[in-house]
Amino acid sequence: MPCEPDHILAEIDRLVSEEVLAIVETSERNETFPSALVSKICSLGLPGLVLGQTKTPDPTTLFCVAIERLAVHWLALAEAVHLQTLATSGLAQHGDDKLKNEFLPDMLNGKLIGSNCLSEPSAGSDLSQIETTATSRGDAYVLNGVKSWVGHAGVSGLLNVYAKTGGAGLGGLTCFLVDAGSPGVQIQSREKKMGVRALPTAKIVFEQVEVPRSRILGRINRGMIVAQSFFVQGRLGIAACAVGLAQAALNRATSYAKARVQFGSKIIEFQGISFLLADMSTEIEAARQLLCRACRERDARGQKTEVLAAQAKLFATDTAMKVTTHAVQVLGAYGYTSDEPVERWMREAKLLQIIEGTNQIQRVTIASRL
Repeated sequence: MPCEPDHILAEIDRLVSEEVLAIVETSERNETFPSALVSKICSLGLPGLVLGQTKTPDPTTLFCVAIERLAVHWLALAEAVHLQTLATSGLAQHGDDKLKNEFLPDMLNGKLIGSNCLSEPSAGSDLSQIETTATSRGDAYVLNGVKSWVGHAGVSGLLNVYAKTGGAGLGGLTCFLVDAGSPGVQIQSREKKMGVRALPTAKIVFEQVEVPRSRILGRINRGMIVAQSFFVQGRLGIAACAVGLAQAALNRATSYAKARVQFGSKIIEFQGISFLLADMSTEIEAARQLLCRACRERDARGQKTEVLAAQAKLFATDTAMKVTTHAVQVLGAYGYTSDEPVERWMREAKLLQIIEGTNQIQRVTIASRL
């Protein structure tokens, strides 16, 4: 059963203290997906907050605070919960009652992991270039194509696959709910990523995969409506991950600067270090407040917050990259070793500037509305 909203953050803190901290480094090193933890955290009610399943004031704000709090300790775990929420979005908002009854409870609880299959080798931000096809055959459709950069690939049981069913461009896409174990679904080797290694990412090949018509989410040729239902939340969730990651780097850099003594003084007493930490702190708080503003607007106005979400994602992830780089600088040579988590955080921050729409795409979105 989901926790009451007031207890969600307390439960997250408890799980971090009792279970997360002990396995972060080993899981990242061994590339082990924390499936049990993802299920425990989702079962607190996090996906339900932003998918209309949990009734509480300011659900988006609470969700992003929870994701930030997780990301302070383990970005891969925070991102996994975020991705599970996005993967559940299409079903929750566009699935019929039969599909919801069959799959939604386990998706919301994280017992059934999901993936969104949008990007392709030739279609990243430009989804009009999607080449995966779905051909009608009796009471089913047959999928053929390749999806790339699929988060949760190899651990997910249910795939949201976007394929061409109509004419050219975005108007001819349809979203299918596909069992990951269906004949013809071929999950490729994991991508060898710079960071966030505990969260698997891979290509998935679809070769003559038969999907019943009853597994269509939304309407034929209207798959972009399904996808757009999670674009704003996707940006907000990544912004929350970025704020948490940056906060972790600041915390570590500050504690190190208080302990490290050079020339007879703690290095935090040197303006070159203290001013750097002050700027890091200020920029993190600015990112946090921009994210909070975007969350409040989304709770009040629904999807009509594209610009604020893009601004929050852009600023927060750029801040995370800057802050984690500065943290490595504060720790000096120690920061460049794998014994210190700051070097991993710097590698992880780079990912956040790329996923859920690159920061260049966010700037295009913002500029187009000026």
